[in-house]
Amino acid sequence: MSGDPEPAEAETDMELFDLRVTVDRIEGRSVCGLRVGDYFDLVNSSELRLPAGRHFCIYALQAVLPLLPAKQRRLPAGDWLERDSIVCCPDPEEGLTMRIERTGVRRLNSRDLT
Repeated sequence: MSGDPEPAEAETDMELFDLRVTVDRIEGRSVCGLRVGDYFDLVNSSELRLPAGRHFCIYALQAVLPLLPAKQRRLPAGDWLERDSIVCCPDPEEGLTMRIERTGVRRLNSRDLT
């Protein structure tokens, strides 16, 4: 059809947000060693980056991972994932909450990602 992008063009460019996940609060005791302000970045679609010499608890990480692909994309204003950015660690004794922030936008070639 006239005006429709060629199939190769349709998958060439996409925009994804880079994200930062930061420990926002700890209302209990931190048994995993995380501190308020600890963070990791998600960049280039799938790269997790930690500051040198720091770690991130895998249980806190598993709580936030399922939300990250959606937070990387533009969502409708009314979508709850567009409005909400706080995630809780599953360890009830820690009372650890994390905040997901968009830190930048990248244009990527979808063919390079699959």
